Formats: sequence, C-alpha cells, structure tokens
Amino acid sequence: MPEEVSASPGPRDELRADCGQCFGLCCVALPFSRSADFAIDTAAGEPCPNLRGDSRCGIHTRLRQKGFTGCTVYDCFGAGQHVSQVTFHGVDWRSGSEEQARLMFDVFPVVRHLHEMLWYLNEALTLPATRPVHADVRRLLSATERLAGGTPQELTALDVGAHRQKTGELLLKVSELVRAGTGAGRRKDRRGADLMGARLKGADLRGASLRGALLIAADLTGADLRCADLLGADLRDTDLTDADLTGALFLTQPQLDAARGGAGTRLPDSVGRPGHWTDRS
Repeated sequence: MPEEVSASPGPRDELRADCGQCFGLCCVALPFSRSADFAIDTAAGEPCPNLRGDSRCGIHTRLRQKGFTGCTVYDCFGAGQHVSQVTFHGVDWRSGSEEQARLMFDVFPVVRHLHEMLWYLNEALTLPATRPVHADVRRLLSATERLAGGTPQELTALDVGAHRQKTGELLLKVSELVRAGTGAGRRKDRRGADLMGARLKGADLRGASLRGALLIAADLTGADLRCADLLGADLRDTDLTDADLTGALFLTQPQLDAARGGAGTRLPDSVGRPGHWTDRS
C-alpha cells in the first residue's frame, strides 16, 4: 500500500488509493516472491501475514525496515476501493464464498490495469499541446471507464492486453505532440533502453522519450527531464536529487516512491514528494 504523500487535488482524485475503503486486496490477491522488495513468499489468494482483520497492514509504518519495500511503492490507482465497494458492492472476500473471493482476486488486477490507463488518459486531457487528439482521448477514456465499471464476469473476460495496446498507441501520439514543442532540438529516443546504473548527472533530457527504459540505480542528479516521457520507466533506486521533472509525462507516484530524491527535486503537481526522501540538496 502506498506511503503518505501530498499532491495537488485534481480530476484524478478517484484514481488515488483509498485503503480505508478496500478489503486489503493488494495484500491477498497478488503473489509476491522473496527478494530485495519482499521479505517472504506469498501465493495469489494467500493473505500476507501482516494483514490484519480490519484490512489494514500491521507493520505499515515499518514496511521498509521489515523488508517490504515493494509494498511502499505499490499503487492500485484506486482499483482496490472500486473492486471492493463498486464491483462487489461492499462484500468482503472473507465473508463471501470461496468462489466469490477467487473472482474478486481475479478482477482486482484487471481493474488496476484499467485505472492506470485512466490515469494517463486524464493526464493527456490536461495538456494544451494535445488538443488535436483530445476528442480521441475522451472517447477512449469513456470506453475505459465503461470497461472498469463492468461486472466481475465481464472484467475477467476482458482482453486487457489489446486495450492497453490501443491506449499505448494513443498515448504515443500525445507524447509526440508535447515533446515536439519543447524546443530542445533533436529529441532523444531512449524507449526501452537499458540505462541501469547509467551516469547521467546533469544530462539534458528535455523532451526525451524514456518510456519503458530501465533506469535502475541510474545517476540523474541535476538532470533536466522537463517534458520527458517516463511512461513505464523503471526508476527503482534512481537518484533524482536536484533533477527537474517539471512537466514530465506519465510520471506516477509509484515510480517516484521507488526512486531517491530530495527537496531540490522539482516535480509535476500531479505527484507528491515521497516521505522517505531526504534533503541532500
């Protein structure tokens, strides 16, 4: 479950996780493997031993110290409360049948994918440079909302991959429109690039496409990432101290929560400064 952060309110508020309205679905529906991010193995449908009867985490304030860093950087984009309160009408997986519990666990990741897409599509509508495709974005946004509001049976039958591909193609057009106006000359295309541990201190990455790039443990201190496309970029342990991410495209809270930064890191209004960041500026 996500850490406490502060972000500006906006039209995507319903896509922010509200753990108080969820039945702890991320702690039971998803499988976890023992690793640097998780201290134990749990299978899908097996409740984490730290999940309490009130659906809250028993070690929430000590997750990092206890070896559950992966929990602190996970965000369901509001899928947890939607599945709990809307799709299943407030019926807890503990009180229903085993069949219904399994169905809820199957539905949760589907809605999570759809809500993540809704997050990006809503962001696209806030960008003036994307007006030429706003009508297409609104149509796909409405279609995605309808899918997310479907019955459990409709959701489990959904081809999420096909819908994600369609969404990705439109978001690529959005990205190109925004980055074309950066005035940064030839824009760097590093889509899917392996930049693990790369030394990019102070790099000019304005308007660069870094979607899907592996930036694990990369040094981006003081880098200029204004209007860079960060959709799906892996920022685990990336050093963003004093970096400028103003206007960065498709940057999410989980990405920031997985990175390192400080008070000098400049962020878009849609995300909050992670509580574990230290001021090293």
